[in-house]
Amino acid sequence: MEPAAAMETGDLDALLRAADDFGSYPGVHGDDAVRQFLEQFPLPKLLGALQSQADVPGTIETLAACLDKVFSSTYGASLLPSYGEFIQAGLLANSKNIRQLACKSVLHLLDKAGDSAVAVDTFVQHNLYPLLVNCLIEGDEEISAITLDVIKRLAEIPKGIDIIFPQEGQGSLQLDKVAAQSSSMARIRILSLIAKLFAVSSSTATAIRDSNLLSLFEAEIKDRKDMLKTLSALEVLYELAEHPHSNIFLLKTSLLQHITDVINDSSTDPVVRSRASLISGRLLSSADAFMTIDQSCVTNLLLAIDRIFRTEESQNTDEIESTLETLGLIGSTTQGASLLFTDSSNVAKHVVELSFDRQGRGKQLAALHAFGSICGVDRQEDQMKLDDQAEERLRRLVYTVASNSPKLTPSALLLSVLQQDPDIRIAGYRVLSGLVVREWGLREVCSKPEIIRVVTDPTMDTTKLGMEARYACCVAINKALSSSHLLHESSLSELIGKLNEAVRRGPYLLERKRVEAQPVVDTMQRF
Repeated sequence: MEPAAAMETGDLDALLRAADDFGSYPGVHGDDAVRQFLEQFPLPKLLGALQSQADVPGTIETLAACLDKVFSSTYGASLLPSYGEFIQAGLLANSKNIRQLACKSVLHLLDKAGDSAVAVDTFVQHNLYPLLVNCLIEGDEEISAITLDVIKRLAEIPKGIDIIFPQEGQGSLQLDKVAAQSSSMARIRILSLIAKLFAVSSSTATAIRDSNLLSLFEAEIKDRKDMLKTLSALEVLYELAEHPHSNIFLLKTSLLQHITDVINDSSTDPVVRSRASLISGRLLSSADAFMTIDQSCVTNLLLAIDRIFRTEESQNTDEIESTLETLGLIGSTTQGASLLFTDSSNVAKHVVELSFDRQGRGKQLAALHAFGSICGVDRQEDQMKLDDQAEERLRRLVYTVASNSPKLTPSALLLSVLQQDPDIRIAGYRVLSGLVVREWGLREVCSKPEIIRVVTDPTMDTTKLGMEARYACCVAINKALSSSHLLHESSLSELIGKLNEAVRRGPYLLERKRVEAQPVVDTMQRF
């Protein structure tokens, strides 16, 4: 590198002015602009100035911003393999700006250098991966976030995953050992890295499982002495559980058991229990989950959830709403919904009861959405109904709740839901759409002309979501009627006509009288 100290003051000032202009450019420079800039101010001169003029106020910031613009171009990124020593030194630097520049440079190397094999060679030759892990656990939040993206990007390129999880005997940097020696905050960052890598592919998730890294989540969740630490670990696990293949791996660990222990612990903060509950819902929201997990584990979870509803001390509104959402997630599959009705805990009872309880709007809204999911509104048509035992329990539960209410009948309860505010009504449309695939549900809906009047009224809802939910409900009722013997009942002919008309009209079109243009005659007094 050309030492900047050897520059004349005027030359250094000119370089810094040019670097400031180049670095403050609002967009991304094209390759031609970068080439022209580097012809006037070669990369060794810029890096040399960054190294030797660090004590000059503002120099590091100016040059770091400039170099980031250089390396963010395809041409600039293609030069990075020749500057592996600079990246290595930058990742070790005390200066936040230089460290951040080095992290971004690695990301540019992976994204834009063109040849991924060259990028991997640069990683190996200069041992960059351990330095990045160090930046992850010791850097500030900004540097840590960039590093997470860098390592995830490394895992996405051919042979990149071999750097993170090398074959045995190749000096693997074991994240579990790093975590054991790190602070609480650093361990959470390592968990975040695991979650990012888990999302890359099923093969990467397999590598994580084979490296026993999922046990880090178990260790953090088991130790509930620090509520914030436990909650942070659960937040990361919640993100990880969002991925489609997560349950295949996570349910083969003891995680669900530890999550159940959290939910069961009355001394645990309700916020922590709520997050643990939602994680369990995500893990059990696919049919594959019930082929993986022992049913006794699910039963223990449902008993823990049931305790939340039954214990007066735990009637935290937010926690109840989260728990209802959890039951909706579990009930989104046929297997899960059937279990909610046939398991000894009978937790489905709470969903149905709260769906028609107007004492708490948030609880009722959450319950209605969960009830819709359990009834199958989000499932394929041939999977909406449950097994005979579960279906009979669903029917009896709805009629029992209705008979114990002032409304007395399911149809009256459903109508009362549709007469509430728009959000409750939209959730009610979902429930109706699921119930009408059952003959008894269809009969209840058709027994109240007021229900049909609401679902066929094109002026009832003004939002796109509301109009679409109302229309989907119309279609569901109409379709259920078309295959039911009720179709031939003369007393329903007017109702059927309204439904047919509403379906033809579509979700958005309103019948409006055409207003013709009218001439306006004014008096001279106006002038």
